[in-house]
Amino acid sequence: MTSFYQILMLILNVAIFFVLAHVIMSWLINFQVLNIRQPLVSQIWYALNRLLEPLYGTIRRFLPPMGGLDLAPLIVLIVIYALRIILSNNTGVAI
Repeated sequence: MTSFYQILMLILNVAIFFVLAHVIMSWLINFQVLNIRQPLVSQIWYALNRLLEPLYGTIRRFLPPMGGLDLAPLIVLIVIYALRIILSNNTGVAI
């Protein structure tokens, strides 16, 4: 059971990393620190968009329009952290 718990926590940690990387990259692209025309930047950007857009899209359907402010990554992070808390409390394994 401990191995299953550790695998799930690893997957959630990777998901947190992807969401944070996507948010930071979007800021850097919007402030023109990163150029989307560079091959490596565009590959990473499009890969992160393809991974995270299904999650963001479902959340954006339920959120009201916020005038350019996208709260979908924040909601995804809250859900991931809630899942981590639920997993750690129900398995009896201390972090």
